[in-house]
Amino acid sequence: TGDPALGLRIGQTSRLSQAGLAGITAAQAPTVREAARTLIRFEALYAANYRGQSSFHEDREGAWLRFYSISPYNAYNRFVVDSLLTGWLRQLSVLAGQDVRAQRLEIEFAAPEYADHYPANTSFGCEHNQLRLTHASLSLRNPEHCPSTWQHLLQLCEQELERLTRIRTLAERVSQLLGPLLNGGREPTLDEVAACLKMPAWTLRRKLTQEGTQFRSILNDTRRDLAQTYIRDTELAFGEIAYLLGFTSAEAFQRAFKRWCAVTPGEYRRTNR
Repeated sequence: TGDPALGLRIGQTSRLSQAGLAGITAAQAPTVREAARTLIRFEALYAANYRGQSSFHEDREGAWLRFYSISPYNAYNRFVVDSLLTGWLRQLSVLAGQDVRAQRLEIEFAAPEYADHYPANTSFGCEHNQLRLTHASLSLRNPEHCPSTWQHLLQLCEQELERLTRIRTLAERVSQLLGPLLNGGREPTLDEVAACLKMPAWTLRRKLTQEGTQFRSILNDTRRDLAQTYIRDTELAFGEIAYLLGFTSAEAFQRAFKRWCAVTPGEYRRTNR
């Protein structure tokens, strides 16, 4: 489109129904607070983020709605952050029947060329991508709330989330944990992942063996899948991708990718765009 602020514009047109069952459930929440909690709690039902999960942090004065993104930033992942944060505000405003504004909007990346399209209270170069809602905004009521429908939909979401969790093998759970741990020229260890799963490292190794796999195989498969996604769907340089996947150098990443896919990263990008 040639519009660098496209993510902001798309977010302003988003609808709760686009988040599937979780969005329909959020649309029946009694307040903005519960709608936001629902969208974040059941995020796995409508979206997959290899690098982490959105989170809701409430304190005495309000709450932060936080989104985890990959870095370093380029046009693609700036677009993702823009569309998601503005989408949250738009969806919650529709639910409340009035404009829900962020008290503060914090963005990880530096101010882009289209910075004047953001609200005046936006700060760039921050620690997190997040928006701040006051207690007054969180307490806004949903005029369409129906208690019995809300409870029924919540039960459906919990059942679906439990089903997704239950059918995951231990290897799948390990793979899901590896994404956020991969970065900065170092690779996660078995001990780190075992600590996240709250089990001894030897138990994790034994259980993976029982499933017919090993930690190293899961790490390589996760790196390969993420590499293919980054190469196909972003304009990230191969050195940046190597950093995100925990490789010590771009050369080490390119050798590994050639071993996984029998083509170089450049060849893969040219044939899969």
